[in-house]
Amino acid sequence: MELAIANIQGMTAIAVGLILGMGALGTAIGFGLLGGRFLEGAARQPEMVPMLQVKMFIVAGLLDAVTMIGVGLALFFTFANPFMGALSV
Repeated sequence: MELAIANIQGMTAIAVGLILGMGALGTAIGFGLLGGRFLEGAARQPEMVPMLQVKMFIVAGLLDAVTMIGVGLALFFTFANPFMGALSV
């Protein structure tokens, strides 16, 4: 029984690490592409910079929101592990 608990906790720690790591990697790639495309658009049409900047910040907020959902899910698995409940039955 103790081995099963340790196994579940270990696998949960690995899953949480993957959730946070992949979320950070995806956000970093997304921000890189977003910033690059913004600079390309600003260089091509400087008069459109204010409109492009507003849209860039909206997309950046949505990009961060997806990562924060992943952080919330990782915290849920860390502190209220639903897989431990199946063990006590």
